[in-house]
Amino acid sequence: MVKMYNTLSQEKDSLTDKKINFFVCGPTVYDYAHIGHARTYVFFDSFVKYLRSLKYEVFYLQNITDIDDKIIKRALEEKKSSFVLAKKFEEEYLHDSKDLKIDSIDKYARATEHIEEIISQTKRLLEKDFAYLADDGIYYNISKFKEYGKLSKRTTKQAEDGTSRIDESVKKKNKGDFCIWKFSKEDEPKWKSPWGEGRPGWHIEDTAISEKYFGMQYDIHGGARDLMFPHHEAEIALMEAISGKKPFVRHWIHTGFLTVKGEKMSKSLGNFITIREFIKNHSPRILRFLVLKSHYRSAIDYEENKIKQIEQELRKIDQFVCFVEEKESTSENKELIEEYRKKINEALQDDFNTPVAIASLFSFISKASLKMEEINKKEVKSFLKELDSIFGFILAPKEERLYHSVDSYLMDEDLKKLVEERKQAKEKQDFRKADEIRKKIEDKGYKIEDTKQGYKIKKK
Repeated sequence: MVKMYNTLSQEKDSLTDKKINFFVCGPTVYDYAHIGHARTYVFFDSFVKYLRSLKYEVFYLQNITDIDDKIIKRALEEKKSSFVLAKKFEEEYLHDSKDLKIDSIDKYARATEHIEEIISQTKRLLEKDFAYLADDGIYYNISKFKEYGKLSKRTTKQAEDGTSRIDESVKKKNKGDFCIWKFSKEDEPKWKSPWGEGRPGWHIEDTAISEKYFGMQYDIHGGARDLMFPHHEAEIALMEAISGKKPFVRHWIHTGFLTVKGEKMSKSLGNFITIREFIKNHSPRILRFLVLKSHYRSAIDYEENKIKQIEQELRKIDQFVCFVEEKESTSENKELIEEYRKKINEALQDDFNTPVAIASLFSFISKASLKMEEINKKEVKSFLKELDSIFGFILAPKEERLYHSVDSYLMDEDLKKLVEERKQAKEKQDFRKADEIRKKIEDKGYKIEDTKQGYKIKKK
């Protein structure tokens, strides 16, 4: 049974229902997605894939915030339509997701395609006296919702003192009130409503989308830790006020921050790394591995020297994959595989503990490398494929591997012949001849090294 930490209960709760409606806050598409976004979306991608491997029936919904103050501001600066700008960065986000093998999402839902649902929720909030009309829009009155702050464990006063990205307006009744329908200014996008032309506020976009697809209550809501307050707090206040039902979401999952040298990413600090910039210099596998080797609730501090370490670890995996592809085995023994399948599953079922699971993967590689003749080779391949369907960094095309065996596509026929002759010489213990052949290999611009698993060859 899978257990996950629930931000709302602050305990590990069992996921008992096999049918799960799952919502994750998607990007606000006004700029390129950065590696902090990747941290959240890679985790949820792997988590959903794991649940599905256990026969959970998961419907994974992700919103696209394509109308927002930031989008409007940048569109005005660039003298573009906000719709054109949002569409461009949505496409860039989807391209980044494809590069990172994020492909578990069933439905992307744009905010601008759910205006009718947003207006419906606004009407009901006004009718129930949880919202009020001001000169510049319609606001949610947080004083009416007595449990405001229960997700982030803040009192109403603490919540108001810690507001961020909550609308500033002299028209509000309370400091923490947030706008759910904004009357549009000149040159801003607008839609017709019973109260005048305007556009939705940020928080109500998500509840309108989730109500359309999941109803007034559903199973799991995920997002980055910085969305816990005020965004997710506001979502709870909105939907529980409309429905009168608790809880709005049974299980909340939040990912930790990704910092750069201990500081939050910021364009002003010059440490803002987009996914596309990262992929120009590194394999997408490295970013998936960077994310999953840390526990999803812990912080990740990004430094380039960590990338070198990850490359070394991926090289070990690639070396083992090459070894498995080449090594002959007729054994039917599956004991080692089953032992480590159990260990990895136990780690993933306990709050999706990927660091422990990945450590077990490397332990398996070390032991299997020494016992390949005693293990069913076909089952090893199947096991690696099974794990890669969740992690997404284990198996790579030959041209993307960080280790290439003697049978690599990079080797020409003459070089392959020399390596085979050297192998035969060593088997016959003709070490003088083996050294002579090594010299010929080096003269061709390659270096050959003997290892416990056999030998590896690479360009000098």
